[in-house]
Amino acid sequence: MRPFLLLLSSFTLLHSSFSQDGFTSLFNGKDLAGWDGDPALWKVEDGVVIGTNPAPEAMANNSFLIWRGGTVKDFELRATVRVIGDNNSGLQYRSRELKEVAPWVITGYQCDIHPAIEHTGMTYEERGRGIFGLNGRDVMLDPEGVLWQIGEHAPVKVDVSQWNEYVIIAQGNRLRHFINGQLTSELVDHDEKKRSLEGLLAIQLHKGNPNRVEIKDLRLQVLPQAPLVPFEPAKVPATAHKIEKPRTSRPQGTGPVVPVKK
Repeated sequence: MRPFLLLLSSFTLLHSSFSQDGFTSLFNGKDLAGWDGDPALWKVEDGVVIGTNPAPEAMANNSFLIWRGGTVKDFELRATVRVIGDNNSGLQYRSRELKEVAPWVITGYQCDIHPAIEHTGMTYEERGRGIFGLNGRDVMLDPEGVLWQIGEHAPVKVDVSQWNEYVIIAQGNRLRHFINGQLTSELVDHDEKKRSLEGLLAIQLHKGNPNRVEIKDLRLQVLPQAPLVPFEPAKVPATAHKIEKPRTSRPQGTGPVVPVKK
């Protein structure tokens, strides 16, 4: 009974099915039961979830398809996604709604799905602290919110217009993003005042340049609650160094931002 009780304590499953590998499918393949988003933007077609932004003037804000099955704490999420059009998407987790801004607006951690290689798979916080670790960079936020680079590796190069598998593993304050089995970025968040240990799952549809995000697989496995990684300055790698938070000159895609028609 213990695994079952652990599952129930983490979230309530709605409109989902179990598989033998311990993962739960979050889509039923037929409709958006268990999900909540702008019906003008989201649909299911041939077993694929599709979000469409038809024009720059169609959306005032980034809009999200929110999973209403509960909240997530420690978990592994696997999603097969592609983005058509010169724009980006993302997988939100441990997030919360900003109803005061607009319906279906979210703030929180995101695994970015972006045509610019440095951004895809990066660790990021939507409507929050911004970019943490670019693709190929492992980072840490200390208790004061100062960003440190603690590791570096070759960025994972993919074409986001093709189907790729994105994986998020969140355990305590350690967050890891992977694309097609390769680590893109890791974040250890020691900023107790601003970090989140629980929240919503959602899928981003980005405003601006016309684009379409498609998801044909989204599965979740709840993990046992992990202890928080303590901040121990003496154990910070000797090669670690403080960095400025990365900025971007490509907020949507790799080309110019299409102007809004007036």
